[in-house]
Amino acid sequence: MLRFIIRRVIVIIPMLLIVVSLTWTLVRLAPGSFYTGEKKLAPAVEKNLREKYGLDKPWYVQYGKVLKNIARFDFGNSLKYEGQSVNQILLRALPVSATLGITAYLIALLVGITMGALAALKPNSWLDYASMTLAMLGISIPNFVLGPLLVLLFSLTLFWFPPALWNGFPSKSLVLPALTLSAIYIAYIARLTRSGMLEVMRSDYIRTARAKGLSETQVVTRHALRGGLLPVVSFSGPALAFLITGTVVVERIFALPGLGNYFINACFNRDEPLIIGIVAFIAISVLVFNLLVDISYAFIDPRIRY
Repeated sequence: MLRFIIRRVIVIIPMLLIVVSLTWTLVRLAPGSFYTGEKKLAPAVEKNLREKYGLDKPWYVQYGKVLKNIARFDFGNSLKYEGQSVNQILLRALPVSATLGITAYLIALLVGITMGALAALKPNSWLDYASMTLAMLGISIPNFVLGPLLVLLFSLTLFWFPPALWNGFPSKSLVLPALTLSAIYIAYIARLTRSGMLEVMRSDYIRTARAKGLSETQVVTRHALRGGLLPVVSFSGPALAFLITGTVVVERIFALPGLGNYFINACFNRDEPLIIGIVAFIAISVLVFNLLVDISYAFIDPRIRY
């Protein structure tokens, strides 16, 4: 197990290098720059700006500076947010995205596992069909459609929840974004739980457990559910990483000051350090959560050993 963990940690370095390099290249290939606008700057002003931010240096010097900053976990200063470092912006936006993401993830786990388990225990019944129909709706309706629909119903019609902005945790402002964000994950988790439990319920050790006289509740909770959740665990690693590090569409719809909203603004403003900082942070989070998922396999299923 220790050798496996060391190998996975070593693999993170080249994968992060590839992600950062591609991001830096795409930003540089995009037309314009952070100081371009409707009114063209004077050549002398543009020259001073390029010298101030090191844009007049050769590309390999600028690229090396980016890699050096990432190695020190110091992503430099934002080009548009004067006097603020990228690290400060990440620390300010991450709690918002993490609160929203964890809340949505817990809702998705609770509802999705319940729906999937009930569907697996009663296959081809009305409960199975109803659960999978709701799951298909969750997968089919995108966030940018579901979010405005929830705002229209619960904010502008029933006046139960505020339509936007952020008031911290706990607050009513968290309800609609969390429901919008969790919908598709509820659907995926429900389908994965159902398929995993259906496969496990046909296994020999389930028949053995029943033959020993265990009640159906004990068979499901102690054996079937534990083995059937392996696909959910595999899916939850990258899903939780993306949820915690910010979801662009949902944060934009509800005007939340999270990483997703900052990333959109950074792309509009061509704020290269902020773009690379957010991308690098998300990449590291995804790789680390994938590693934690692989490690957790051995604890969930004793048959798996690395």
